[in-house]
Amino acid sequence: MASPLTSTTGLGSGLAISDIVNALVNSDKLAKQTQITTQTKLVTTKLSGIGTLQSAMSSFQTALTNLGKTGTQAFAGYTAASSDTSRLTVTSDSTAVPGTYSVDVTALASSSRVASASFSGGATSAIPSGDLTLTQNGIDTKITIPTDATLASVAKLVNAQSSTSNISANIITDDNGSRLVFSSTVTGAGSDITASSDTVSEFNITSGTKLVATDTTSAGYIGSQASSASLTINGMPITSASNTIDKSLGGVSMTLLTAQSSTITVSTNTDGLKASLQTFIDSYNAVVGAVSTVTKGTVLTTPDATTGSTYTAAALTGDAMPRSILSALRKELVTTGASGNLSVLSQLGITTGQSDGKLTLDSTKFTAAMNQGLAGDVQQLFSGTGDGSNGLVARMTAAITPYTETGGIFATRTTSLNKQQSDLTDEQAALDLRVTNLTATLTAKYNAMDLLVGQLKASATSITSFFDSLNASKS
Repeated sequence: MASPLTSTTGLGSGLAISDIVNALVNSDKLAKQTQITTQTKLVTTKLSGIGTLQSAMSSFQTALTNLGKTGTQAFAGYTAASSDTSRLTVTSDSTAVPGTYSVDVTALASSSRVASASFSGGATSAIPSGDLTLTQNGIDTKITIPTDATLASVAKLVNAQSSTSNISANIITDDNGSRLVFSSTVTGAGSDITASSDTVSEFNITSGTKLVATDTTSAGYIGSQASSASLTINGMPITSASNTIDKSLGGVSMTLLTAQSSTITVSTNTDGLKASLQTFIDSYNAVVGAVSTVTKGTVLTTPDATTGSTYTAAALTGDAMPRSILSALRKELVTTGASGNLSVLSQLGITTGQSDGKLTLDSTKFTAAMNQGLAGDVQQLFSGTGDGSNGLVARMTAAITPYTETGGIFATRTTSLNKQQSDLTDEQAALDLRVTNLTATLTAKYNAMDLLVGQLKASATSITSFFDSLNASKS
């Protein structure tokens, strides 16, 4: 028959042992558990706040990197456009001058292509060991031919040095045999390739000799010799060894694609500058917004049910780090960098909000600045002069690097908080073990007490029964 008493009720004493033990354990546990829970929540919240700041700062750093790339010229005051990009492509920098330029290309620059005499054995033709010297623009490239070489292996030896020699080799086989053909990436008149060998006469290629394709012993240039580009800009003749011309038209680099006429137009880069400025503003404002998110507490309409407080702190309320970030960035906004007509952002219509500290761009003031001829100075304001360290992009990058770099402030704080979190996990495990042991100890003691009480009750019952029997017999 099952006992009417539950497992939490003492059989001897009738006390709720489990409830008593739980109450005693919880009383012992309360202070430490409250401390661990509070600290764990605080550390987790701070880690989240650091992550929010780190994400915004990383995005800002990426934006600065992209805006500071020398190849893209994000803040170029003027932009150049070609009337036909299939004929001519152009780029411009901050020194470009507005205007329209007529470009008439009569010839493109070409590179040298020469071929050796013919080998009847094809790519596997045996080549005697010795030296092969390739010469271009007075510079020699020496190829040492080992024993057991073939025409194909010689081509590989040439190509192994192509990154420095600018000369590559290939094998072309026609009806008359196989020739080793040398090509160059260097263009311009006078850049023809010549070759000489002390052991292989077929490799000897002299300057100015044209290849006769039907003659197996002929070696020389193919088609035509290397030549320079020929063009006029607004009627003025220009000769260039390269099809990329970056010094003939101030601030404009041209790449010639075909021998045809086209027009280059250089105008104020209003839209491009505005877009780049807005990118800077948006990424900066994201940092300001992140700082506000992690530092500005919340005022409650009703008191908190647990604490009774009407204010809830943010993740990093009272922390000095977010304020130091804003201080570092704002310092660079008002610091005069490279000297010039533009020294501060307000001249471009960029102002700081009094209430939230965010930047805004006034389109009317920006347009007025462009009309005043300040477009060409924007690049200098942001990119600086010389090594660029006095430009706003470089100065802003320097200001945030201590926070975002490997081993920087963010990394150090995160490591410290993770250590605290790990320590709190260990403390929780120790507290849980203590609770388990204390529960077992108290349960054992109360069970022992319950057993003793049960024994005393049994003795008392026995004695009472004895005296009851005695009294009954006397009666």
